Amino acid sequence: MPVRPHLGALGEKQFRLLYAGQVVSVVGDGLLGVTLAFAVLGISDSASDLGLVLAAKSVPMVAFLLVGGVLADRLPRRAVLLGSDSVRAGVQAFLAVLLLTGHAQIWHLVVLQAVYGLATAAFYPAWTALMPAVVSPKNLQSANGWYAMTRAAGMVAGPVLAGILLVTVGPGWAIAIDAGTFAVSAFFLALMRVPSRIPAPRRAFLAELREGWSEFIRRTWVWAVVAASCVVSGLFSIYAVLGPLVSARELGGPGPWAAMAAASGAGAVVGGAIALRVRPERPLLVGSATCLAFSLGPLALAAELPVPLLVAASFLAGVGLLIFNTLYETMLQRHVPADRLGRVTSYDWFGSLAAAPLGFALAAPLADRVGVQAALWIVGLGALAVLGTIIANPSVRALRAFPDGADHAGSDSHGTLPAGSVREP
Repeated sequence: MPVRPHLGALGEKQFRLLYAGQVVSVVGDGLLGVTLAFAVLGISDSASDLGLVLAAKSVPMVAFLLVGGVLADRLPRRAVLLGSDSVRAGVQAFLAVLLLTGHAQIWHLVVLQAVYGLATAAFYPAWTALMPAVVSPKNLQSANGWYAMTRAAGMVAGPVLAGILLVTVGPGWAIAIDAGTFAVSAFFLALMRVPSRIPAPRRAFLAELREGWSEFIRRTWVWAVVAASCVVSGLFSIYAVLGPLVSARELGGPGPWAAMAAASGAGAVVGGAIALRVRPERPLLVGSATCLAFSLGPLALAAELPVPLLVAASFLAGVGLLIFNTLYETMLQRHVPADRLGRVTSYDWFGSLAAAPLGFALAAPLADRVGVQAALWIVGLGALAVLGTIIANPSVRALRAFPDGADHAGSDSHGTLPAGSVREP
């Protein structure tokens, strides 16, 4: 089917199928972030228990991301995504039953979210590595922009829906809806037809990991971004624990936190729309400048600003983050060879999220030691300083939109694809 230029990536059938499933799935993702926190607090009003459940999801995800990267380069990437969505649908359905019947305990949430994290570890590398197979080269940034904008819209709709469900029927039904969104995503993935790849010769697992590491470490701009993201993710894990507590104890309940999450999503929609249209010559320089706004959420909460200003700060944070994420993912897909993209992406995700479990674990002790407001100041100012190091890195400032030798006029060509390969995110 010919590509329809006025639609960009949406003019291509396989991307439309992938996108259709994600339109539904991202609403569940946005819903889960708020719902899971208050599901835990409904069982145990404890910051430690909340941090434990969130860490139970993030630790297996981080630990198995590198395995997920190898799987993404070894196996059909669509099949990896389909398996991940199917497992997560089952996990969330079981959790919903436990919550709705009143049998849920903290250890249930810990175990189920650990399985959820394992399945998610397989999803992220395969997603980034599959995208170039479902859109034409010239529409790659468009595809990333549409997905980022839609995911952001889900982060608006999800928290709003979560807030309504939490005050009406409780978290069980919200988790049940999340399970259904994974099932819808799996349905559309099953309809897709993705070009087969010429597989690389199978080698030992560690050898494939070393090859991915070599590809990752030789690009300074990649590991510089990942190193900064690692620290920031740890800091924002603290924010993810303390934010709901402040909302519940000082701001009147889940409503303000849900509004902040929704505002962040709304800002991300705007950021995604901007990323669809901008074509900067130095994408990471532009993206890293906008990403500084990501620190505004915890800074505003630390300053005890009124709720409307907290919402505004969250909105601006969402704008900056989504512009950065879209431009950065496009740079990975353009500059990294397709047959190694899954592994490089897994190192990216692994490094970016490695400190998140530590942040969840440290949130309660830090708040007990210095106080909640001081902990939020540490998070916000620390994130601002670390994000500034990305701009300061010469390789980030120098990176061009296209690799040397790529067709700048009409494509998003990787320019580094190995001979004989068929491009698959």
